[in-house]
Amino acid sequence: MMSEQEALKSSSARNRGGVQRVEGKLRASVERGDYYEAHQMYRTLFFRYMSQSKHAEARELMYNGALLFFSYNQQNSAADLSMLVLEVLEKSEAKVEEDILESVSLENLVKMFSLMDPNSPERVVFVSRALKWSTGGSGKLGHPRLHQLLAVILWKEQNYSESRYHFLHSSDGEGCAQMLVEYSAARGFRAEVDMFVAQAVLQFLCLKNKSSALVVFTTYTQKHPSIEKGPPFVQPLLNFLWFLLLAVEGGKLAVFTVLCEQYQPSLKRDPMYNEYLDRIGQLFFGVPPKQSSSYGGLLGNLLNSLMGSGEDEEGEEAHEDSSPIELD
Repeated sequence: MMSEQEALKSSSARNRGGVQRVEGKLRASVERGDYYEAHQMYRTLFFRYMSQSKHAEARELMYNGALLFFSYNQQNSAADLSMLVLEVLEKSEAKVEEDILESVSLENLVKMFSLMDPNSPERVVFVSRALKWSTGGSGKLGHPRLHQLLAVILWKEQNYSESRYHFLHSSDGEGCAQMLVEYSAARGFRAEVDMFVAQAVLQFLCLKNKSSALVVFTTYTQKHPSIEKGPPFVQPLLNFLWFLLLAVEGGKLAVFTVLCEQYQPSLKRDPMYNEYLDRIGQLFFGVPPKQSSSYGGLLGNLLNSLMGSGEDEEGEEAHEDSSPIELD
């Protein structure tokens, strides 16, 4: 007599065979150029599977269908099926940790993201929704592994500003540093080599990520061809960052205060630096917040976006920041 476990395996095999047969028919339809009909059939099957709580089958069918449409450059249909993959994950309440162990969901989501037209509004919506799902209800910034995978894709596309944002929330300081070296070489002036890493170090510290701040600083200064070996460094701003990282470990307010005073000429190069340092003072040195409870204007919006304290969802469109000057 068949055990319950054997029965489940048999049922799963039958379902898999059914999905494969359906996929074969749909693939043939796409290959004939019947894109609209095939797309509608995918959607019909999606709702049928979902009504039967066949979440795994629905997710697999939509994912493979999205890749098929991408391969025929049918961006709209592919993007629509990509959204349905997310809908399965949301409605099935799949946990990110479980899916990481299966090496399924996050990698599949990033694969679809990489195939979407970088300029399409659907891509912005897709990544925002994917990050929201990946939090599992524990926050709004998104799962670090998903951020890291997205950062690498955007780096390959030479979308350095967006890549940096995702690296900041991935805790991958080494990858961030390597991307910033390329970013600086491709888009920055030689005199700005220190500014590219300064922003990243200060932002990591504002996110209370001391270890990644140290890694990004160390890796960047070691690998950038225009930076002479240090410390100490030729660039005063790099020396400031080096001392700041040491001060953060020590936690002495007097050291932090003197450091910020002595390096004001360098810190005035970007108006955001002192804003970040106000926050760092609060986090690591017990400095009380300023009288106003929130920062105002553009600088306040940038800080709020970085900390995830704004009301906007974390979509790609919300990540503009005070970057070093770029060369077109």
